[in-house]
Formats: sequence, C-alpha cells, structure tokens
Amino acid sequence: MKLSILMPVFNEEARLEEALKQALNVQYPCDFELVVVDDGSSDRTAEILRRATDPRLQAVTHPVNRGKGAAIRTAVEHTTGTHMVILDADLEYDPEDIPRLLRPVLDGQIDVVYGNRTFGSHSSFSFWYVMGNKAVTTAANILFNCYLSDLETCFKLMPVELYRSLAVKSKGFGMEAEVTGKLLRRGIRPYEIPIAYRARTREQGKKITWRDGVEALWILTRERIRKPPKPVAATKPEQP
Repeated sequence: MKLSILMPVFNEEARLEEALKQALNVQYPCDFELVVVDDGSSDRTAEILRRATDPRLQAVTHPVNRGKGAAIRTAVEHTTGTHMVILDADLEYDPEDIPRLLRPVLDGQIDVVYGNRTFGSHSSFSFWYVMGNKAVTTAANILFNCYLSDLETCFKLMPVELYRSLAVKSKGFGMEAEVTGKLLRRGIRPYEIPIAYRARTREQGKKITWRDGVEALWILTRERIRKPPKPVAATKPEQP
C-alpha cells in the first residue's frame, strides 16, 4: 500500500509552509507521497513550493484558478499511490489523524474511510456553517437511506482507482457531495472515524459559502435520480 496525500492550494501563503511540514512529519504506517496542486494562486504559494525540496513532495501548478474539484482531479492524474486522502492546506485538519483512518484499511476491514468532525464552540466559525453541513448530510441520508455523520469532511480516504472510476466532474467544492453521492449510489457506505477539527474564520480565509451548500443539495439529488449505467453486452468471439 502507498498513500497519496492530495493537497489543493489556493492563496495559502500564510499557512502553506506549516501545512507541508505537518503533513510530511507524520509517522504513517505505510509508504506515502504528498501531491500539491497550486490552483492558480496569486500570492507567494508558488515560491514556497519551489523552495520545498523534500523528495516525497510533488508540486503541480494550474495557470488559473479552477476550483478544488479540478485541483484534486489534477492531483489524481499525477499520483503514484494505491490509496488517496485529501488534506487541505488551511490547517483546519490535523494530518496526525490520517494513520487512524488508515488502520481499518490496512486491517482489511473496509475500503473507504471518512474523518468525522465533531463540531463545538472551538471547532466551527459560525452556527450557520454547522447547520448547513448538517442539512446537506441529512439530505444525503434521506436520499440514499443511510446514516452518515459528516458528508462534507475533507478527509475521504479510498483506493485511487475507485476515485478515478467515479469520474468526478464538479470543479469546486461540489466535488465533496458528488464523491459521496456516487459512492452511496453504488452501495458503498463510508466507515467513519472521529477526527480533530478547528475551522478558521472568513477573515482568516474561509472560502465555502451557502451557495456551495445549495449546489451540494442539487448534486446529491441528481446522483440519486440518475439512471444506473447500462451493462456492457458481452460479444461473442468470431468463428475462425
């Protein structure tokens, strides 16, 4: 097993160096790589990545900002791992939790693991952010008759080939709902493990808005009503 940690970055010069340091210093229970995609940043992000010389780090650049979903798609194209997990560069998530996500996968218990955030006074910047997350997650539970606790979590660990097979099209934050909707539609129920979380504020650079919540609801509904793909008919071999 080789883990690919995928880090989309957009204008995170204040936090990027620490985010890279934290991700690279964790004692993972398997081989790993860190694939960073600079998604068209206009600050010093590119300069910071040029100075990073760790051989476990691979940096890719988008000339213009294309969104989180597009950045992850590019990262997946460059990964060499068997499994992947997404880690934002905003320091809201603690990479020390990743080995805990890996444990049930390494034990052969499950293929897909989500990090479940427990929101409290210190871990969310607003009441409406938490309510929005709960609303989107509840919608997924109703639509797919399941019981997830945190659909919008960044920590989604799964085999790379499984992610590729989902063919995620959303360019922005809607990719979180699309990934989950497509997994649930296939009957794949993510295993959830509690993780640490500390949200930043708008002033600190929080980017997700209520529009992303509306988009997530639309994506979940679309995935629920979408017709399953038609099975490919087997072809008979030609007779000599």
